[in-house]
Amino acid sequence: MKANSSKWVNETFRRGPAFAWQEGYAAFAVSQSQVPRIMTYIQGQEEHHRKRDFRRELVTLLRRNGIAYDERYLL
Repeated sequence: MKANSSKWVNETFRRGPAFAWQEGYAAFAVSQSQVPRIMTYIQGQEEHHRKRDFRRELVTLLRRNGIAYDERYLL
């Protein structure tokens, strides 16, 4: 996923600096009915993460959805 998406972004949007994924990431699927809510979240993400860091938010999402995880792999 990372390799193909990086390649697509860099080929599609040739202006500006090269795109690269950060070292850690998480990906979640959402239903079509939630797309407007997710778009609003993405637009406010910078401000949101001033109050709640990525790790804390990720753990909350994992727990809320009953997803097992290993603390060693969380940044």
